[in-house]
Order: sequence, then C-alpha cells, then structure tokens
Amino acid sequence: MGAKVIEYVEASQIYATNYIRNSKAIAVLWAIFTICYSIIVVVSFVTPDWIGDLESETGGRIGLWKICEHNEMTDVCIGKLEEMMDMPSMSFQIATIFAGIAVLTSLLTILCLVFMIFLKSTTVFHLCGWMQILSAISMIVACVSFPFGWNSDEFRKICGPEANRFEVGLCSLRWAYALAIIACIDGCILATLAFILATRHIRLQPDPTYSRNIGTVNNAYITDVHSIAGSRKSLNLKPVLLVTPPHIPTVADDSISQFSSRNGTNHRFHNPMHHHHHHHNQFQL
Repeated sequence: MGAKVIEYVEASQIYATNYIRNSKAIAVLWAIFTICYSIIVVVSFVTPDWIGDLESETGGRIGLWKICEHNEMTDVCIGKLEEMMDMPSMSFQIATIFAGIAVLTSLLTILCLVFMIFLKSTTVFHLCGWMQILSAISMIVACVSFPFGWNSDEFRKICGPEANRFEVGLCSLRWAYALAIIACIDGCILATLAFILATRHIRLQPDPTYSRNIGTVNNAYITDVHSIAGSRKSLNLKPVLLVTPPHIPTVADDSISQFSSRNGTNHRFHNPMHHHHHHHNQFQL
C-alpha cells in the first residue's frame, strides 16, 4: 500500500511539472500570436483594399476611410483619417470607428505583456483576455457594418450602379477584408486562450516526505515495556530496545535462596534491594 501511495505522489509531481512547462510554452505562443493579431488589425485598418475592381478602366479600390480611383498612370486616393466624419456614408464611419477601437485595444494588449514583471500572470491574462474580447467584437462590428455603405454614390462610382447593400456589383472582395475577417476569429481564439491560461494556473508541489510507521503497538496488548518505550505512531520516537544485563549471583542471593528453600517461600519472597539494583541496570541502545 505504501509503495502505491509513493508511486501516485511521484506521478502527480511529474504531471504538475509537465503541466507547468507546457503552460509556459503555450503562454509564449499566445504572446507571439497576440503580436501577429495586432499587425493584422493595423494592416487591415490602414489598407484601402477591402473592396476593389482592378480590371475595368474606371475601377479602383475602397477601404474603410480611403477611396482610390484608377488614373492613366497611377491611383488617386482621397480621404484622410482626421476627415473621417466627412464621409458621405454613415456605415463607413461606424466601421472606421470600431476598427480603430480594435487597433487601439490590440496595441494595449501588447503593452500589458510588460506587466508580467510586476503583477501576477493570472491578473495579466485576465486583463489581456478582456481587451482581446473588446478588440474582436469591435472588429466584428466593423466588418458587419461596412457592407451597409455599398449603396452610396462613391461606392457605385467604382463598382457600378448594380452595387447595393451586400452586393458588390462589378467589384470583388479584396485581401484586406479577408484579413479583417481572419482577425475577428483570431481575436476570439486568443481571448479564450488567455482566460484558460488565467484560470488553469497551478503551482509546483513541494517534494513529498515519506515516513514509515515501524514498531506500532496495539493498545489492547500494551505492556510496561511498550509504555516506557512508547509507540512510534503516537510519540514519533525512535525504536527503543531495553536490554536486561545478565544476572550475576551474589552472596546475598545465595543466602536468600537457601533461606527460602528451607522455609518453602521462594516464590513469595521479594528482595527490594535486588529490584532496585535490577531496575537501574537497564539501559537503552
């Protein structure tokens, strides 16, 4: 039974050590993908390649807050971030605002990684998880609200009169829009992983100490010797061995034995001096 308990404790110790080691590796991967997520969000926010038509002569590219039209030599882009409120479509304004919130929270998440030095890892993971949820939700709102502005005059000027809400007309979805959709999924996964790392945090257990109960005595059969030495389970003492020295007959013992044999009282006679001498000659090993 004791061997099984020792094997179980050692297996638990190995499991805890491997779990902490794997958790650190997953935390490092989470930090790397968090940085990649921020890069994806920033690129999709500043790139005017959400919708575009590059085949026709009057085509162009459309982003959140910038519209680029084909020219004879190059593309002419109009729109500035500080002039966001001057956009003719309210849907583009909402998409730009929420995409900007996603960019801001993703960058703050990277800055919060520095707090690992000062705060507990569980606190940092919770904080980063909430910010990544906010960033992912903001990016989802931006992606959903953007198609509601496809019926504007600026959009139809590039994609044709057939364009309408959720209908791109002559244009097609570009890589920046696909990158924004990937960022939505990536943000949700990273936020979930951050909460898992925050809640499933364990500490390395100390090395177990083993003890063996040797020399335990049943209380129903305890004797005077056991009461002096004590039980290991109750007193936690080292085993005591009481040794009685060999009896050396003396002159007093011979006279007493002769006297008792004459009177027939050998089994009743008790010499107090002998008992006292016998008691003090016991010693411990």
